[in-house]
Amino acid sequence: MKLLLDTCTFLWAVSKPEDLSDLARKLLRDPENELYLSAASSFEIATKARLGRLPLPDAPEISVPRIRSRLGAIALGISEEAALYSFNLPSLHKDPFDRILVSQAVVEGMAVVTPDPLIRQYNVRVLW
Repeated sequence: MKLLLDTCTFLWAVSKPEDLSDLARKLLRDPENELYLSAASSFEIATKARLGRLPLPDAPEISVPRIRSRLGAIALGISEEAALYSFNLPSLHKDPFDRILVSQAVVEGMAVVTPDPLIRQYNVRVLW
């Protein structure tokens, strides 16, 4: 299964795995699943680190690829199709990072691994 990791899921997987649901931990450990990290999440992490709202052990350009490698996740760029699909999403979630994750999941045929209840309101498969 193709799984798109929400930013918090990605970070918790290595820093606070106890905050993940049992299902999320199981999905991330299953070698049959393909894990993806969106460029939007990388941008969110870099932005929050720059603002001092997200402490990282190293600069984001070191930490993010290191964590992604440790999880065996694949970097997912933002396609034009996914960016434009966001226009069709209802205004349920104001966070642009989460809106692009929903768009990417729909366009790429992925499930989003997230605890975010607002993402569940979209027509996208959410696992937690």
